[in-house]
Amino acid sequence: MAARVKICGVTTAAAIGAAVAGGASHLGFNFFPPSPRGLSFDQAAALAATVPDHVARVGVFVDPDEDLLAGAIAAGRLTAIQLHGSESPAEAAAHRRRHGLELWKVIAVRTRTDLEAARAYKGIADRILYDAKTPKGSALPGGMGLRFDWKLLEGFDHPLPWALSGGLDAENVGDAIGITGARLVDVSSGVESAPGVKDVDKIAAFMQAVARS
Repeated sequence: MAARVKICGVTTAAAIGAAVAGGASHLGFNFFPPSPRGLSFDQAAALAATVPDHVARVGVFVDPDEDLLAGAIAAGRLTAIQLHGSESPAEAAAHRRRHGLELWKVIAVRTRTDLEAARAYKGIADRILYDAKTPKGSALPGGMGLRFDWKLLEGFDHPLPWALSGGLDAENVGDAIGITGARLVDVSSGVESAPGVKDVDKIAAFMQAVARS
């Protein structure tokens, strides 16, 4: 059975259409204003209206406050919250308790030791998303096309269901799945023609590459 796919940072109905046509299981709506993929509530509402009910809508946040979360959840009809900042286990638990949605926590990875941070979210998060750690001082916590050494995941005792992100594209996702055993992969910049600009042909190629893996 092929891995499932989340196309993250969608900003147009065309990108959503390509993702859905290719069989994506999840779409990511970004609510981090500095990102080139950032959405307003109005934009999110318009996009959410084009998403079939069987496709999950994941809101991407960086250290959000409650007003942002509540507004984004309503506008995007979100089915899950993805925390991509420095949110502590206690903060993540509070968000999950208040909003009652599936919660993902991103763990930034450069070394094997970084993976251990996932254990603090057992019983709190529903899923861990392993992403490449960005350089210090970066404006964005992800979506920069960086990847980590996938072999770091070999033999790791995952505390939670998990997904793989960071520098994936149609050319390397098959290898990534083969090395890590990922059953859910998350792509953003790897299906773009420019930062924040999704390419429908690249989305289609990515989906086909996952289906072949």
